[in-house]
Parts: sequence; C-alpha cells; structure tokens
Amino acid sequence: MLLLDTNILIDYLRDKPQAIQFIHYTGKFNLGINTIVVLELYNGCLNRAEFAKIKRTLNGFIHFDLNESVAKAAIDISHTFALSHQLSVADTLIAATALVYDLELRTLNLRDFKMIPGLRVSNSLILP
Repeated sequence: MLLLDTNILIDYLRDKPQAIQFIHYTGKFNLGINTIVVLELYNGCLNRAEFAKIKRTLNGFIHFDLNESVAKAAIDISHTFALSHQLSVADTLIAATALVYDLELRTLNLRDFKMIPGLRVSNSLILP
C-alpha cells in the first residue's frame, strides 16, 4: 500500500500524463491518502468546479485518519527535524501517517522526507 503526497494528486488533477497513468495503473484501492492531503487539496480550490472535481477524484482512495499515534509520531519528527529541515506541519503529519500505518510514501519532493529514519519514500511514478 502506498500513501500519496499532495503533489502527486495535484499533478493528477492537472491532467499530467505520468500521474494519471500511475494512479490508473496502480488503482485507487492500492493507494492511500490522509486527512492532511484532503485538506491541502480543498484549501487550494479556486471555485466550485474545482471543489467538485477534487471530491470526485478522492472517491475510491483508501483514507488514513489522523489519530493519537500519528500525532505522537508527528511530534517526534518535528522535535527532531523542525529546526534543521524546516518541515511543514502538513509534511510532518503525512510522514507520520506513513510511519504509523507502515506505508510507503510517494512524493515528488523527496528532499522533504528523505532524512526521516524508518520512512520508506520514493518519487517514482514509473510503471513496471
């Protein structure tokens, strides 16, 4: 199971072929998102049409909720890396979700996550 970072879904919503092929080939039932990804997408909406498109797009993905374990993991990550790497709260919670649920994170921004120990992270959207 893979957890998607917001940037991959943004590319998908912008009809970028590599993101579309990756998500269609992998299948939404093998791909997860968390509450932070959903919030970031909705907060980026410019109009009702975009809001509706995002809502339709998110249907079918496995949803991983934020819980106490994710919050504790995020605090640990923040404590370790906030000063040295300027991690955003969103990226911290996305990484914590991947760690707690034992998911591989797919992102287009490896540098935001590669220093976190135990986090499996890749930027590959290449199909086998």
